[in-house]
Amino acid sequence: MNKQHQVVLSLGSNQGNRLENITNCINLLHQEVATIVKVSSLYESDSWGFDSDSFYNCAVLIHTHKNPQKLLKNILKLEKKLGRVRHESTNYEPRIIDIDIITFDEEIIDSESLMIPHKQLHNRLFVLLPMQEIASEWVHPIIQKSVSQLVNQCSDTGKCTKISNLESPLEKIKLDGFNYIAIEGNIGAGKTTLVGKIAEDFNAKTVLERFADNPFLPKFYKDQNRYAFPLEMSFLADRYQQISDDLAQFDLFKDFIVADYHIFKSLIFAKVTLAEDEYRLYKTLFDIIYKEMPKPDLYIYLYQNTERLLQNIKRRGRSYEQEIPAEYLDKINNGYLDYIKTQKDLNILVVDVSEKDFLKNQEDYIQILEEIKNKLP
Repeated sequence: MNKQHQVVLSLGSNQGNRLENITNCINLLHQEVATIVKVSSLYESDSWGFDSDSFYNCAVLIHTHKNPQKLLKNILKLEKKLGRVRHESTNYEPRIIDIDIITFDEEIIDSESLMIPHKQLHNRLFVLLPMQEIASEWVHPIIQKSVSQLVNQCSDTGKCTKISNLESPLEKIKLDGFNYIAIEGNIGAGKTTLVGKIAEDFNAKTVLERFADNPFLPKFYKDQNRYAFPLEMSFLADRYQQISDDLAQFDLFKDFIVADYHIFKSLIFAKVTLAEDEYRLYKTLFDIIYKEMPKPDLYIYLYQNTERLLQNIKRRGRSYEQEIPAEYLDKINNGYLDYIKTQKDLNILVVDVSEKDFLKNQEDYIQILEEIKNKLP
């Protein structure tokens, strides 16, 4: 599971309705480009490097899987959408909106189109003061000073005054009303990816299935009849142990728990893989364990059609998965859907992601978050 990049953007406007320009920019960035997890206060500052009306400025901390060049491309497109017209002149000029990439993790990038950290970062209070609110622990990878140190040593004498607070878009999508969310899906549906994004964006503790450590899994895909029962038993034992341990260990620094599986998946897969007599024995053992397991506040099933699942499996390249037949995936999907129909006391959300890409398309991700928010008890 690849972690998201943490990026600081500086926003500025000194034309038209400056507050409206900034708030529109924040909302569109969040809806179309990347998840905004923190927003600084709004500052008013003198124009820097030229004579013009004063600016409204703020900084935002975003999470994204995009690389720097892709992010820059998206930002320039958004600036144009918000009405900015760039001229060929290299001189500073008034602008309806300005979005600068200030930091990208701790990377150093020096190219014709992009310089990170921003080359004037340490000289501009209108960048440093907002940034200090949302990324105080960041250390300049070249100068080797913290944001607070850069503020104290900055030679900028221009006015830069905090004037109001700004609302973070994530404040409208609070998920801390849940204590435990389980996200399920077929092989290759993207459940672990979604768990990772939600955990990073909402400060949640993750419980991730340890499938890669199971010695029976590669053997099962080569000889299902021989290895189905030991595989399902080992998964059941491991899932029980992991969920029991992780849910019992309360984390003071996390807001809730999000898992990429629910214990009931053991029964769904077992029903597909085991012979009838093996399944009866397995279900007897499962029923004993299941009674003791805590139930999630929200159970999410990511449905994806079989054709897309096969594409995802091929793309991620796990050798032991490449021969999984479409019929097997169909049975798993049907098993999940049959299970969902029988659950009367479980808060369930089914999301069809067959035509969605919540990793690359921010709008798809935000739509899923909205659907989750609407299932708050």
